[in-house]
Amino acid sequence: MKSEPIETAPELDRVQRWMQAVITHPDGVLSGADGEAARELIDAGRGNLESVVTRSRALRAADRLAIYANAYYARLIECIGDVFPVLKRVLGDDVFDSFAFDYLQAYPSKRYTLNYLGDSFVDFLRETRPDPEEEKDEADWADLLINLAILEWSIYEVFDGPGNEKTAMLEERDVVGVEASAWVQIRLQTPPCLKLLELAYPVNPFYTTVRASQDELEVGYPDTVTSYVAISRRDYIVRRYDLSRPQYELLKVLQAGGTMGEALEACMDVVPDDELDQLLVDVQQWFSNWTAERCFFQAVGTKKP
Repeated sequence: MKSEPIETAPELDRVQRWMQAVITHPDGVLSGADGEAARELIDAGRGNLESVVTRSRALRAADRLAIYANAYYARLIECIGDVFPVLKRVLGDDVFDSFAFDYLQAYPSKRYTLNYLGDSFVDFLRETRPDPEEEKDEADWADLLINLAILEWSIYEVFDGPGNEKTAMLEERDVVGVEASAWVQIRLQTPPCLKLLELAYPVNPFYTTVRASQDELEVGYPDTVTSYVAISRRDYIVRRYDLSRPQYELLKVLQAGGTMGEALEACMDVVPDDELDQLLVDVQQWFSNWTAERCFFQAVGTKKP
């Protein structure tokens, strides 16, 4: 007598990957079950979910899966809020969570680590920004939020990325003895954790004020003014520095690998002619401050081209 093949339950690994495809689907568990990713693993669409997940007395299979889906998104939204805490405080929990949920629909998490979960959040805010020709006030408000998000994501990247804790940093004495003729040919190496930002709003002091405020948020929102910020890390603590336009231009050239002479030229281009003499004095003071902070330059010697 010929025996019939016995239908066996799907192996655990396949069920787990199927469940992941279902509960992480941006359109919900029913769409997830009907989706190609889930059906390639187990061909059980929305009408046949109970062939994989049994129902309970009170809940259908779809309802039980929805609990996991809701918990999954709640955790991701919480993680995004941890990366953008000041933006969340400015918007309020409900509005921020709504933005974060919509973001996850547009940019689903696809990596095994949550470290990069927010790496497209600024892009999402730009893409959903109101049209300034139709809603100018709303667009201006959105631009402030976008600039704040840029600052917060940069802080997060500096905190989570490579730092200079195990690297010798340039000190003032390392460059004091360099002759003036050779100084312009020097290339100073910036650490990988140094980020330079050009922003449309003075969000660095705004960020500080919001973080320091207690209870009800009563902070005046800044007007549009171009600002420049350096972010770096020392002793595993992220440091933020407001820069002037000349400081920003000088550091930007050095960070790109330019010589000190090229950096000074870029700096001089944004300074009025009647302030150039004072600029040379200021540059010395800048380097005195920057080397004291041990955040701006690595001690790799004075390299010539």
